[in-house]
Amino acid sequence: MSEPDLKVRIGPLELKNPVLTASGTFGYGQEFSELIDLNELGGIVVKGLSLKPRAGNPPPRIVETPCGMLNAIGLANIGLENFLKEKLPRLQRLNTAVIVNIYGHSIDEYGAVAAGLKGVEGISAIEVNISCPNVDKGGMTFGTDPDISAQVTEKVLENTDKPVIVKLSPNVTDITVIAKAVEKAGAHAVSLINTLTGMAIDIETRVPKLANISGGLSGPAIRPVAVYMVCQVARSVKIPVIGVGGIMDYRNALEFLMAGASAVQVGTANFVDPRVSIKVIEGLRKFCKDQGITKIEEITGSLKVE
Repeated sequence: MSEPDLKVRIGPLELKNPVLTASGTFGYGQEFSELIDLNELGGIVVKGLSLKPRAGNPPPRIVETPCGMLNAIGLANIGLENFLKEKLPRLQRLNTAVIVNIYGHSIDEYGAVAAGLKGVEGISAIEVNISCPNVDKGGMTFGTDPDISAQVTEKVLENTDKPVIVKLSPNVTDITVIAKAVEKAGAHAVSLINTLTGMAIDIETRVPKLANISGGLSGPAIRPVAVYMVCQVARSVKIPVIGVGGIMDYRNALEFLMAGASAVQVGTANFVDPRVSIKVIEGLRKFCKDQGITKIEEITGSLKVE
């Protein structure tokens, strides 16, 4: 049998395979360049980018938990201008999709970051992190309100020439409502889920283990929640879905694809095994060959439910 076709489409964006690295877990790519061939990846989603440099939260800001970890990095990053000067040139030399994750604390700030990336070569798409506090609404998270989520999406679309992927927060009553809102606003795709809010306590000192008190829970512990939400959203919208949350191997990735995802992002597992994304790609290729599947797109949404 010939090699299976692993190419997938995310709206106008074509990926050589469905495996991406998740924002915040893979730096700007170059940190892993001596460990793996970055060109083998379907794509790289770089660390969340804001208009100005941001120091993030004080330490401690990462805590290991059973089957995962809590992080309260606080979206620390070098800012748009430094990214364009210092990080993008290396990324532009790669033969894989480069997706820039962006965020803001006001709708206009999202628009400004998107505008700063407009017309820039070497960027395949923008992923919009709406799990951020809205300073104009007293700190309410953008992604918990469908109307505000739609407004952010529209503002980014007004200021970009790239495909727009909106990353959804699971910390809502019904994630499909938010997905439908950003789809109606024009998003080309959605990625989900972002981290679940959690906390851990040091019982000896009786204080939170994170300086920020709470943080985002990621890793295998959240995978069943993520698979369920991907399944819900994939059945609610017509745009492509990218599955994120606790993928440790190709079998986990297949769950997301069968639930309706067109592609997946590998995150926390990168801290355990820097080669995990490559192993997931290899596993998917072997699975397709063993199953006689010629195109991996055939797996998307193939879940059987009586």
